[in-house]
Amino acid sequence: MIRPARLLVATNNRGKLREYAELLGGMPFELTTLLEQGITEEVEETGSSLKQNAIRKATAYAKLSGLTAMADDSGLEVDALGGGPGPLSHRYAGDNVSDKERNDYLLAKLRNIPWDKRTARFRAVIAIATPDGKVKTTEGICEGIIAFDSRGEGGFGYDPIFYLPELDKRMAELSLAEKNRISHRAKAAQKARRILARLAKQ
Repeated sequence: MIRPARLLVATNNRGKLREYAELLGGMPFELTTLLEQGITEEVEETGSSLKQNAIRKATAYAKLSGLTAMADDSGLEVDALGGGPGPLSHRYAGDNVSDKERNDYLLAKLRNIPWDKRTARFRAVIAIATPDGKVKTTEGICEGIIAFDSRGEGGFGYDPIFYLPELDKRMAELSLAEKNRISHRAKAAQKARRILARLAKQ
């Protein structure tokens, strides 16, 4: 039996790893992680866009591992904040803060913003890089509204404050299966599956 090629999912975020295990199910790749590959180097997200950061991580980890690597960068874009925090979403409230602290900080920024002005979107960019330096990217967007408080126990990041009008739920109130049908990461991953399918045939 021929062993399938390995795909390095280049993140240490457990929430993302769980989602990608579902989103990439059935692909002709054996998924592996940075931890499993013994890679401890951190690639800093110094790009000015989500796309730059995703490409930076995917290409670096492909070279380090000698494997095809997939990395993403995702961010929350709030219209009342001029599209911010965007690429700075994870570090918006400072380094080494909890998801709750990050959510509380963002809610404080929007304290006086009325409901109809709290429109926002999650955006995800996935980069897939081969060890020889070839890179392809995909993008997914999920539209919503920033709620006035946190709710829900699922997901991670800003999910508890991201309201989905069409479902009347927060992202954090969705099951993993529900989230993987409508999320920004799910939409980017569906496109990434097509790229990976082509790579598997090469």
